[in-house]
Amino acid sequence: MPQGDKSAYTDKQKRQAEHIEESYEKRGVSEEEAEKRAWATVNKQDGGGKKSGSGRKKADK
Repeated sequence: MPQGDKSAYTDKQKRQAEHIEESYEKRGVSEEEAEKRAWATVNKQDGGGKKSGSGRKKADK
């Protein structure tokens, strides 16, 4: 997957990034910088793109 490819993200993550980007633009941040910050925020919140349930770490008992 090339850098900048957003196909690995869910529709919800894409919508979140769009809303965050709009918010930054309203505050006067450039369009390019707003997009970078929005995706960085989505990545920080969700840890990246789609996650499968299988093979993910289980909590210790």
